[in-house]
Amino acid sequence: MTLLVFGKTGQVARELQRLLPQAHFLGRDQADLSDPAACAAAIAASDATAVINAAAWTAVDKAETDEAAATMVNGTAPAAMAQAAAAKGIPFLHISTDYVFDGQGDQPFAPGHPTAPLNAYGRSKLAGEQGVRAAGGSHLILRTSWVVSAHGANFVKTMLRLGRERQSLNVVADQIGGPTPAAAIARTLVTAAQAMRDGAQGGTHHFAGAPDASWADFARAIMAKAGLSCQIRDIPTADYPTPARRPMNSRLDCSTLTAAFGMARPDWRSDLTDIVKELS
Repeated sequence: MTLLVFGKTGQVARELQRLLPQAHFLGRDQADLSDPAACAAAIAASDATAVINAAAWTAVDKAETDEAAATMVNGTAPAAMAQAAAAKGIPFLHISTDYVFDGQGDQPFAPGHPTAPLNAYGRSKLAGEQGVRAAGGSHLILRTSWVVSAHGANFVKTMLRLGRERQSLNVVADQIGGPTPAAAIARTLVTAAQAMRDGAQGGTHHFAGAPDASWADFARAIMAKAGLSCQIRDIPTADYPTPARRPMNSRLDCSTLTAAFGMARPDWRSDLTDIVKELS
């Protein structure tokens, strides 16, 4: 399998480079998702037998004031890329998010659950999903949540920094989801890409770490793994306002992915040990 990956510096892209250093990775200097036509042209000119889009607009709050730019990157570009992959008859794998749902209730969202994004970022990602499906080619849309690694900006790195600086932190305790290691996402994408090259069906699936936890519970686990004495105090979302509304329920039902590709939910506690060790 000859793999073409959009993205170089993001969390999943960095883990894909560790996993498959021989793949061809395109950074923003070579394929900027704000220029969908250039991204499509890169696929058309490539000898790749599968394409993974690991690049995205991830600034959730900033999307509230620049939704057009976020939608270009997260919506229009993936659609153009999927069309180019479909024209070549090769699989296109795309990462999406739990933010396409409204976050209501306390049950895990299944892939077929109605979408209803709460914010501009979620709407931009939903536009990307719709464009990928409309392209009509072999595709995988992998919705995930709360991505963490030793790279980039993420919750683990923020908590470790603040935990070394402060004696206590207030962390939201009424948002629940599955922290998901970027390394596990990378492994899943590679497994799925190979299976799809061999004729497996793609579709829309969910992949999130287990067990589900609140942000506060996750923060306590991070402090414990790092041996930090910083105390975590539970607060409600109402006490931590942000420009973009966050879903209260980010639980994802990942059973269809397990059935299709044999990939079980990863235990984030194990990966957290590796992340903290790498960062220290």
